[in-house]
Amino acid sequence: MPKKYHIETSLAPPRFQPIGKYTTIEFREDCAGSCRECVKKKCVYNIFKDNYQHMSSMAEPEYVYACMSCLRCIQECTKGIFSRVINPEYRTLGDQYWNADIFHRTWYQAHTGSIPVSGAGYRGPFVGQGFDSMWTDMSEIVRPTRDGIHGREYINTSIELSRRPERLSFNEDMSLAIEPPPILELPLPILFQLPSFGLLSTNTLLSIIKAAAKIGTLVLIDPANINDTFKPYLNNLVPMLTSDNYASYSDIIANCQMVELAYKKGIEKEFEKLRNIKKDLFISVGIPLTPQGSDIALELAQTEVDTLHYYADKDGRELNTEDPRFLKDVIREIHLKLVDNAIRQKINLLFSGGIAMAEHVNKAIICGADAVAIDNSLLIAMECRMCLRCKDGLSCPVKLEDIDSEYGCARIMNLMGAWRNQILELLGAMGLREVRRLKGEVGRSMWFEDLEEENFGPIFGKRKVPSF
Repeated sequence: MPKKYHIETSLAPPRFQPIGKYTTIEFREDCAGSCRECVKKKCVYNIFKDNYQHMSSMAEPEYVYACMSCLRCIQECTKGIFSRVINPEYRTLGDQYWNADIFHRTWYQAHTGSIPVSGAGYRGPFVGQGFDSMWTDMSEIVRPTRDGIHGREYINTSIELSRRPERLSFNEDMSLAIEPPPILELPLPILFQLPSFGLLSTNTLLSIIKAAAKIGTLVLIDPANINDTFKPYLNNLVPMLTSDNYASYSDIIANCQMVELAYKKGIEKEFEKLRNIKKDLFISVGIPLTPQGSDIALELAQTEVDTLHYYADKDGRELNTEDPRFLKDVIREIHLKLVDNAIRQKINLLFSGGIAMAEHVNKAIICGADAVAIDNSLLIAMECRMCLRCKDGLSCPVKLEDIDSEYGCARIMNLMGAWRNQILELLGAMGLREVRRLKGEVGRSMWFEDLEEENFGPIFGKRKVPSF
């Protein structure tokens, strides 16, 4: 039996004190002082272990970043002097889409490689915007298979980013009458791309590239950033080229598996020229996610391109429109356009922008994506706070530019290990054994807009959901 694909994880504690979600408040003057063991020492998650310096000093509040919200410490304090409130600094993290909870979960996963849990359960709203208005069907979790999702039975998370023939033809002796195209298989439906901000030093980029190489995925990168340090990893790099500059990077193209060309009308004329540089080159076309996205997909799917990569904005919304739709709706539209024209099976769809959590990967695939590319999450895994000081030429509070590449690689691998485990959990709970089966399976999901229209629409009419 072949070895199962596995992402190695290891503890990678933060270099800087993370911004904790909770602040402890204690009325020390009322402390009995006679408890055999303080409730803080009895924490089942040991979250106070590194914070005991605060116990003997009132100099600053205690910010607890790994708390699971079980509230046992508050309930079991014999004098009732211990309480917890939200850390005011925590509320300032990120923005409306990349909110503080995303930072908190990402830091935890990058630290431990484990799926985050909460002792108090989910305390947020029942429905939100974007992917938060979509739920997945987990009915198979009540009757799991004999071996469970992590037992002897395999769950395949691999995908292909290569073009597939519409049909096979055979000779009389049953040998193939056509030459099958080369296959580019990735063990995970997640690619990396560089964020549009941040101190992207050589060490920062090397952290991302090393993690991609160890995981077996690809990194979309500006070829101008490829220096001698990165050349040993060319097999995992996807240079982002244009029709005007690719001739200048023929030496890089010859050593890469895949390249991406920026879309423009008539871009398909360049595909043959690229494959003259390298015969079995896989080609992706990078396309801004605009309202014309589905028409462009239909046009290019009939050419010799392998993958179409659509770029949304950082919050997962359409570009160049006054009323932008969210990623999930546009993915669905593009996927169905190709299905209706009986050409979906030939092409691969890759989407980026707004993919912030593991559940977003699952939901994007349900909508019709083959894979996603992530960017900001990679920086957050390396302790970035998206304060955007770097954009103003100010110093980074976590010195991201000085990060050790092995440490940064470990943090990213931990994050991907936790995300993959969540993909496995979903597939197992759906009774699926490979992630490719999930593609376009909207019957295994529920959409708030549809449920509201069916149940409350006849009474209250259609409601417009505000944008981010």
